[in-house]
Amino acid sequence: MIGRKLVEKIAADPGALGYDVTAMTLVDVVLPPVPAGLSVVASALALDVSDPGVAAGLVASRPDVIFHLAAIVSGEAEADFDLGYKVNLDGTRFLFEAIRQEGLRAPYAPRVIFASSIAVFGEPFPEKIGDTFFTTPLTSYGTQKAICELLLADYTRKGVFDGIGIRLPTICIRPGTPNKAASGFFSNILREPLAGKEAVLPVDESVRHWFASPRSAVGFFVHAARMDTARIGPRRNLTMPGLSALVGEEIEALGRIAGPKTVALIRREPDPVIRRIVAGWATDFDAQRASELGFTAESTFDEIIRIHIEDELQGRIGHG
Repeated sequence: MIGRKLVEKIAADPGALGYDVTAMTLVDVVLPPVPAGLSVVASALALDVSDPGVAAGLVASRPDVIFHLAAIVSGEAEADFDLGYKVNLDGTRFLFEAIRQEGLRAPYAPRVIFASSIAVFGEPFPEKIGDTFFTTPLTSYGTQKAICELLLADYTRKGVFDGIGIRLPTICIRPGTPNKAASGFFSNILREPLAGKEAVLPVDESVRHWFASPRSAVGFFVHAARMDTARIGPRRNLTMPGLSALVGEEIEALGRIAGPKTVALIRREPDPVIRRIVAGWATDFDAQRASELGFTAESTFDEIIRIHIEDELQGRIGHG
């Protein structure tokens, strides 16, 4: 989702990264679409970077900037141990090592922007988590991302590449259809009712979490691609700004914008598995360091909902 929107952003604004894009390769396990605005410079490949040798072939073209977004999402990584480690850890290691090997042949050190997650943190939590808080994840997904953060910092320290780890809040409202992410319900209870469909809420309304919109997520990666990384220092993994909000506050914002009939489409069905996973997640963060470096996000859930209506629903609500 973020990859598609990032590509669309670059297609709509060719100068978004601060320089002209002369070539771009889009890679996914299914063939990704190429926006019309990038048809001259972009190509698309259906490949799995967690397969040995694939990353080396891609890096051979020596791209200046690499956005590494590929991941098995949290719920699926928890359910399928082997697949989670193959994609989230092995795929990342293969990519990083391919860059190192390419640099051994001739000088090469690209900018690498890695999609990490606030799932790298685990209990016990302080009131607000800062970038210096230790990472003790309580899920396989969080563990895989935390390992990759360490690799990114070390490969950057060694001069293999210029890496930035973007610890994403839960991105809400995710467009498309429900996926296997344990956090998916945060989006589902807004996206589906806004389209006139029922949605299931598996946790209590008192659950608090950390959010940002897809528009902000794209902004994080664009800013990371063009910023002066000398300002970051040796701690290369950054917790992104976001909004700390209760599920109940999500629903209240939905009611303010779309009305009670839309809210009535939310059905409460407690799910003990989802409740257990969510209970181990942090709820509030101190993202001052990222904010000082120029990263920004929304401050209210009303903003997040309005962005979804504008960007995904052409300004229309399916059920009033």
